[in-house]
Formats: sequence, structure tokens, C-alpha cells
Amino acid sequence: MTVAQTKLSFFDISIIVVSLVIGMGIFGTPAKVAASAGSSEIFFAAWFAGGIVALCGALTYAEIGLRLPVMGGYYKVFAECYHPAVGFTVNILILISNAASLGVVALIGADYVSDLLFGAPSGILFNVSLSIISVIIFYAVNFYGLKTSSRTQNVLMIIKIAAVIILAASVLKGVMITPHGYDTNALVYNFKDNNWLKLFLISMIPVCFSYGGYQQTINFGSEVKETKSLAKGIVAGLILVMLLYLAINYAYTKVIGFDEMKNASAVGALLCEVWFGKTGGKIFDLLMFLSVLGYVNIVLMSNPRVMYAMSEDGVLPKIFAYKHPKTLALLPGLTAIAVITIIITFIGKGIDNILGFTMFLDSIGMSFSAAALFILRKRKQNEAAVTSNIKNYMPLFTGFFVFAYFMIAIAVVISNWKAAATGLILLLIALGIYFLFYHKKKHV
Repeated sequence: MTVAQTKLSFFDISIIVVSLVIGMGIFGTPAKVAASAGSSEIFFAAWFAGGIVALCGALTYAEIGLRLPVMGGYYKVFAECYHPAVGFTVNILILISNAASLGVVALIGADYVSDLLFGAPSGILFNVSLSIISVIIFYAVNFYGLKTSSRTQNVLMIIKIAAVIILAASVLKGVMITPHGYDTNALVYNFKDNNWLKLFLISMIPVCFSYGGYQQTINFGSEVKETKSLAKGIVAGLILVMLLYLAINYAYTKVIGFDEMKNASAVGALLCEVWFGKTGGKIFDLLMFLSVLGYVNIVLMSNPRVMYAMSEDGVLPKIFAYKHPKTLALLPGLTAIAVITIIITFIGKGIDNILGFTMFLDSIGMSFSAAALFILRKRKQNEAAVTSNIKNYMPLFTGFFVFAYFMIAIAVVISNWKAAATGLILLLIALGIYFLFYHKKKHV
């Protein structure tokens, strides 16, 4: 395989963005957002505003990618603009939580397969076995290099994008469907008794996290055919996500009904029933499993690149910088993520409750990584690479994005201070590990 064959195109990058952002949440989260919003006006305002915030973020990370086109860019932006300790502290926790989340998602995917094949849960043995098989398959895919894993991801995501479009088009059928079940433990707000601004901010928390993930695209900064393809792909992918989100949310409110969808379970499956009747649930199970496979692959693609960059800086063992001589696969990092994921499948989905702190860490990470653009600009790093017509307006967009995610972090603290405190404690522990094992070694 030649070097040229390992490079990613504009299309590949756009698909990676969609892969990192659109998970399974869009098929269930809107029901919870509707319950929080109280009115359809606030509901759509939150999704639209979340899209605008994300678009400002996409423009920001697009320029960061131009100024810092390296492998493992999400680590490098912290390490080079702040301090290697910051890069290590933030990214080591992200790596661990991503591997844990991958294990949980793989188990959820096995649940969908159980329902698809047997119409009922099949037990721990089946779920764990299928989860491990899924990880092993995509471990093998990534073993053959970036182009193989990218092409696989393209196929999976084209199917998923088509599925979202088909579900959104259910509004054209002109029928309504009644939800079958509800989450009775979730709070449904009475719009008349609450301040609209409060409801809007509450709704923005899950919406902003539904739009998140695209920042990890800069991990592929050194692997694009043209540097500008990275920037254009990030923005184009995010615009596509925003359009898909608005379309399917419109379908939810029209086909299910805004009040009826509040806290309803599996609203995506209901749109499937509009097209396919009683078999709609089975088709939805298949779509969800394909969605899980896409998530497994993209995590195995992205995370080893962060580990490679950390290894280059000496904050992880040198072995993680090793590349397979023929496929250029990052085998040590790929193996580590796969092994941790498999271990998590034996622990079970209960670990998902422990990962609540990731919402706080993601908010802090997004704010600081985006703010690094101001530092890169001050240094005039790769100034010649930035030729966009909106270059002069970027400080405004970036400032708005940083402020928005800083407010989201505050909202997370208010809504779940224990999770935020856990995240802060873990940050301090990771920082202590850095100074214990790396900082002293650097200054010997």
C-alpha cells in the first residue's frame, strides 16, 4: 500500500464527521428534549441553536486543523498550546471513557440483535459473545490500514444517512402513530409554570452533546490528501448533520406529535413503523446494530491516533508510536483499545452510569481546545494555510463557541454536581500521574 493510498479525501473526512456525531442518540434523545423543552417552539429553538453552536465549533476546529495538521491533533492542541500535562490529563480520561463507552454500546447493539432474531433478550453469554465478535471484526478491519477502515466506515454511514433520510421522509405519509411506551421516571416540565429561558438552557444540554464528537476529526490531520480537505470536510459534515437532525426532529413532531413524544421510548422505531408496519421494529433493530458497528469502527480508527501522538511526546510508552510496516496500522494503540473494550463487556452496561462525568469533561475540553485557536493565531502558526473569506470573523465565532460550552459546563454542574465533581477529581488524579511519571523523568 502506497502512502497516497492511505490518504483521506474530502468525502472521507465528511463521513468521519457524521460518524463521530450521529450515534444512536438521535433515535431517542429528542423525546427527552421534548420533555425538557415544554413547547415545540423551545424544542426547535434548542436544536437550531445547538446546530449554530456546533457550526461555530466546526469552523473553529477546521482552522485548528489547518494550523496544526498532525496525527492525534486533539491531544496536540492541548499539549502545544497549553502544556503537555494538560494534553495528557484531558486525553487519557477521554481515551478511557471512549473505550468504556464502546464496550457499553457494543452490548446495546447485542440487545438489538437479540430482539431482531429472538424477539426477547438472549442472556449475558449471547450479548458478551456478540459484542466481542464485533470488536474483533473491526479490529481486523483496522489492522489492514486507514483506507480499509475508512472505506468500511463510508459504507456503514451511507446506509445510516439513508436510513435517517427515509425516517425523516415518513412525514410525507401523512399519518400519525401512537407511542407504545414511556420513561415514567423522567420529568416532564409544565411549560406554563417554568421560565422559558430556563427550559431552553436545560434542553440545550442533551442537544449540544448530540452535536458533539466532530472535534476528534483533527486526529486525522496528517492523513488527508490536501490539508484544506480536512477543514472543508469538518464544516460540510457538520452542516449535513444539522440538516438531518432538523429534518428527523420535524418528522417526530408531525408523525408522533410533540406532546405525545415526550419521554416516549424508541421514537425512531415509531417512524420505522410508519413505513413498514409491524415489521418496522425489526428493521429498526437492524439499523441500530449497523449504527453500533459504525461506532465501533470509528472509535478504533480515532483513538489509536491520539495514543500515537501521546507516545511521540513521551507521555505514553514508545510502543504506541509503532506502525505496522505494510499497513501502517497503529497496532499497539488499536490492541489496547480493543482489549479494554472487551474487558468492559464483561463488566456490563452498569458502567454507563459511572461515565456521567464525561459530559462535564467534554464541555471543559471543548472550551479549552477551541480557545487554543487564539493561541495558534497569536503565534501565526501556518498562517499561509488559512485563506478562508471568513478568516477575519473567526474570533467572533470561536469566542461564541467557547462561551456556549463554558455555559454548558456550568449547566452540567448545576444539574449533576456529583458527576462534575467526579470529573474534576479524575482530572486531578490524571494530573498527579503525569507529574509523578512524566514530569520528573523530563527533568532528570
